[in-house]
Amino acid sequence: MTGMGPGAHVSVLLQEAVEALAIKPGGRYVDGTFGRGGHSRAILQQLGPEGRLLALDRDPVAVAVAKQIDDPRLSLEHTAFSGLTAALDVRGWGAVDGILLDLGVSSPQLDDASRGMSFRFDAPLDMRMDTSKGETVAEWLARAQEQEIKEVIKDYGEERFAHAIAKALVAARCEHSISSTGQLAALVEKVVRTREPGQHPATRSFQALRIFINRELEELSLVLPQCVERLKPGGRLAVISFHSLEDRIVKRYLREQSQPPHMPRGLPIRAAELPSPKLRLVGKAIRPGTVEVKANPRSRSAVMRVAEKV
Repeated sequence: MTGMGPGAHVSVLLQEAVEALAIKPGGRYVDGTFGRGGHSRAILQQLGPEGRLLALDRDPVAVAVAKQIDDPRLSLEHTAFSGLTAALDVRGWGAVDGILLDLGVSSPQLDDASRGMSFRFDAPLDMRMDTSKGETVAEWLARAQEQEIKEVIKDYGEERFAHAIAKALVAARCEHSISSTGQLAALVEKVVRTREPGQHPATRSFQALRIFINRELEELSLVLPQCVERLKPGGRLAVISFHSLEDRIVKRYLREQSQPPHMPRGLPIRAAELPSPKLRLVGKAIRPGTVEVKANPRSRSAVMRVAEKV
């Protein structure tokens, strides 16, 4: 859901995502990440008077922005991805015509120093997408075991210096609390001696802690089956990922659901009698073009995968 830089937000793969949903004017659609409303506004432009859009977001700031849109076709739910089914049920919606999931963190979240998601500003070490509940990164780092910290940074950040970083964090907190992004970035910088050109030494650690504290991969794994369950036959699911771990989950899930279920070997059953797959993959993975990446460098890692309910 990344955007363009301080003060601006441009939804990544905006046109491609809306096209992928193959919008019917009278259809019902879900934008799983309202963000600052780029995708939602583009979907509303293609809906007729009878069309409906449900937007979800866990970020209270995004929810406040969405409430400013005066359009009776738009409804809003303050929830993470895993609340999709409940949000549809509350409104009495059955199956829908399309669902868009735009994963990861948005530019407004990165560029708002108070959210503590970026090492570019010295700010309270928060990183929660939903600031109304849950534990901050600072609170978690104050109590987590060294082994836990190491596993989070290694698994979610794919950081090879995870052990050294965790050891340094635990040693440092014996002397003072690690409560700001500046403290964390400086500490990681001392430990990580080599890094990819142009990348800050703390990039992977910050990313890992953000993904962990917001349960981003768990939320993704929970919502994908809900999407398949609530799509109409012919309904489209489009998922935009920004991180290899996210994309791996999406790719694997869509591939599994687009193949017939595995049956035990030796069953006397013909291929024609196998249950049908639930999804059909639509086209190849879509990435931003050169023009979009030049205008919005943060979009360069984006990849969108699309599938249709059989």
